Amino acid sequence: MSKRRIFATTALPYANGSFHIGHIMEYIQADIWVRFQRMQGHEVHFVCADDAHGAPIMLKAESEGITPEQLVGRIAAERKKYLDGFHIEFDNWHSTHSPENTELSQDIYSKLKAAGLIYTKSIEQFYDPVKQMFLADRYIKGECPKCSARDQYGDACEVCGAVYAPTDLKNPYSTLSGAQPVMKSSEHYFFKLSDARCVEFLKTWLDEAGHLQPQVANKAREWLTGEGDKALGDWDISRDAPYFGIPIPDAPGKYFYVWLDAPVGYLASLKNYFDSGKAKARGETRSFKEFLSADDTEQIHFIGKDIIYFHTLFWPAMLKFAGYKVPDSVNVHGFINTASGEKMSKSRGTGLSPLRYLDVGMNPEWLRYYIAAKLNASVEDIDFNPDDFMARVNSDLIGKYVNIASRIAPFLAKYFDNRMPGIRMGTLSGIPLPADTGGIAVAVASAKTIRGHFDEREFGKASRAIMEAADAINKEIDGFKPWALAKEIGSNPAAKEQLGQICASSIAGFKFLTIFLKPILPELAEAAERYLNSGTLTWNDADLPLDVEKFLPSGHQFGTFSPLMSRVEEKQLDALLEIEKEPAKVTTSTPHPATPAKSGVTPPSLSSPIKGEGVSSGADAPTISIDDFNKIDLRVAKITMAEQVEGADKLLKLTLDVGALGTKQVFAGIKSAYDPATLVGRMTVMVANLAPRKMKFGMSEGMVLAASGDTPGLFILSPDSGAQPGMKVK
Repeated sequence: MSKRRIFATTALPYANGSFHIGHIMEYIQADIWVRFQRMQGHEVHFVCADDAHGAPIMLKAESEGITPEQLVGRIAAERKKYLDGFHIEFDNWHSTHSPENTELSQDIYSKLKAAGLIYTKSIEQFYDPVKQMFLADRYIKGECPKCSARDQYGDACEVCGAVYAPTDLKNPYSTLSGAQPVMKSSEHYFFKLSDARCVEFLKTWLDEAGHLQPQVANKAREWLTGEGDKALGDWDISRDAPYFGIPIPDAPGKYFYVWLDAPVGYLASLKNYFDSGKAKARGETRSFKEFLSADDTEQIHFIGKDIIYFHTLFWPAMLKFAGYKVPDSVNVHGFINTASGEKMSKSRGTGLSPLRYLDVGMNPEWLRYYIAAKLNASVEDIDFNPDDFMARVNSDLIGKYVNIASRIAPFLAKYFDNRMPGIRMGTLSGIPLPADTGGIAVAVASAKTIRGHFDEREFGKASRAIMEAADAINKEIDGFKPWALAKEIGSNPAAKEQLGQICASSIAGFKFLTIFLKPILPELAEAAERYLNSGTLTWNDADLPLDVEKFLPSGHQFGTFSPLMSRVEEKQLDALLEIEKEPAKVTTSTPHPATPAKSGVTPPSLSSPIKGEGVSSGADAPTISIDDFNKIDLRVAKITMAEQVEGADKLLKLTLDVGALGTKQVFAGIKSAYDPATLVGRMTVMVANLAPRKMKFGMSEGMVLAASGDTPGLFILSPDSGAQPGMKVK
């Protein structure tokens, strides 16, 4: 395999608040992939930075009576405890409020302008006469022009779903001062993304394999080829003073809109990394400019699905026409849902704080493994379910992986002087040896597949394959019963040799599993390496064909074994999720200004339509807010039992399997439409958080959903094939 040279980044966190669990999930995902690449001998430079500019930071600092620089510095000082705490190893962490970012942003702007892709035009915006600043949509409220609902923001109504421009609001006011805004003209600078050269380049870039996941590329193409009000628009890249940002070099009083200089922060952090000598310390001999312009350098980004628009359209086009390297890959992930699972929906809390996780003493590698086991290469949200978390960690890591060493190490120490018995090929007294047909064979055979899963970011598939190998090794240990063989050593001459073989095979399999798990569990792997006494493990150690005698030579001396990892206990989860009587003081975070200035319209996300699109309130139902809808916990359920209810004309008694939520009993008024025998085994959808209702026939613990209309008939809802009990319906 030829050596790869990679420049990897994660999305820059906005520097007005602490890390949340979404940040940690993204950084863990990228860190696992980077560690895997390095285990293969590839050169990887892994950098990030604080996204430090914009009006929200300026205004937050003002409200606290400090400078924006002081606010950004305070937030930046927090980062290390999170990153170190979860074993996330960036090579460099920098800031967009830096000389490097100023230099690079202004250089890119100047080159885009020279290419004829920058122009100016006068636009009218609301202006706060008290604060003496132009107002972004998020700082304007008023009455909805459609339904007259009060206190609605300047882009969309949360009551009726209407989308509009801020100038359409009735009785508008500034959320910063309360003053009535006035209309004022200002000259703004635009990046001409609609230019035929940009469009042609983006079409080609989107079509080239490997740049984007298929569903992301399809969404980007929709934006690129849209028509009417969905047509690709030019990008307003300027803001007027007062503004905390980078000055536009040839426009006094104008600053780059934060979303122009934020992604340039990737390059700025890389430049700082090279210029500071850190890259040289890692063996890199080239300069920043030489590395970035080299044909074999790969530029790879990890981002969330909420910022696809910027990273698949603006960012590549900016780089291309400024003469910089364009991204080779933009890997997009979904969100982490922290309100899933029974415990997470209780009154004691619905959030998962990364800092609290560390403060209560929970092992960070439990979370690394759990997130890895749920991640794939698609753009899917994942749930944090406390019960599933505890069961998965305890079963996989403790009950399977750690269990192998815990079972075998005492036999090696007592009967083989803590050394490696030789693995013989063939049979002994007619008994097949583990090296031929046992668990190590499963581990060896799965190495190539697991390697491919890691490379493709299919961490969930990799985790399952690793645990299948662990299952095979544990099953073999159970079959050979080393504890029984140890008791026979005095009376059975072959017993010790058989014991040696199962110990040798099992510990060799454990070494394979350690290699596989090392990108996910670096600290646990380091402890296992100390016991194995084989030095630092790399993926080359798992290369085929395997020479067992070189992998773990006969007579190899093991280290002193000590417990590798403890189990998750329920009391630890209780401490993590508990809300104190006096809530902990947290830093509030203003949303990142992630909307390009194009008629106040936000690009649709990959997971949700534009507000108001295709929405009808219905003739007989009042509208509700998204917050109202989110209070309903809809779950996929499997009907495991359906019974007639004696004395009831309309009811059937259903027993439902709701996955991690357990079993629930529901009385459903569907007797007229269904024979109970036809319902058993069917999947349906239920309201899982409906208050239990005591009926004369028993307690009903929820409600199944059914459709009916003007014509006779009831029809229970069924999810698509592949849905599993307990899945959340959103």
